[in-house]
Amino acid sequence: MADSRNGELGWYLPKYRGIIEPERFHIPRRLAKTIRQRRFRVTVNIAFADVIRACAEPAPGREDTWISDEIIALYQELHDTGFAHSIECWQGGKLVGGLYGIAIRGLFAGESMFSRTRDASKVALVELVQRLRAGGFTLLDTQFYTPHLGQFGAIEIPDEAYQVRLQRALMTDARFPVGSLFDGG
Repeated sequence: MADSRNGELGWYLPKYRGIIEPERFHIPRRLAKTIRQRRFRVTVNIAFADVIRACAEPAPGREDTWISDEIIALYQELHDTGFAHSIECWQGGKLVGGLYGIAIRGLFAGESMFSRTRDASKVALVELVQRLRAGGFTLLDTQFYTPHLGQFGAIEIPDEAYQVRLQRALMTDARFPVGSLFDGG
């Protein structure tokens, strides 16, 4: 993580961690209706650089960002080598929401998400979890617990419990599916 004040890279290790177990993921009823309406076209790894840059933009209540140019370059390298992935939501040909993170064995570490229109990042999260389930992932690290993530089944656990789940996930053979989930691709 980059410090927005001085640009230095650092490591953040919280005492409590937000996680989602893919098999316990919950889709709120109103969001399920939005998904059925197909308001968004969802893609995977099509616009990684655009997603990370959108995540770095100022947002209401957040004027600084930990996503520096150096961080962007590092994550682009991870993407180029197959470790970092993005989910994009499009509406009218415009990128309106998305997320990105890192897949390592059975762990997906969600790094950031953005939304320019209602529900876009939520739809991206649903797509992500569908892919994690299909790929055999056991742990989605959300970094922090928020009530927003709680509606999807996120929980907060102490670091000791997180480390146990992390080790289990890192021993799991999982693959991030980038093709269609419905045609065997």
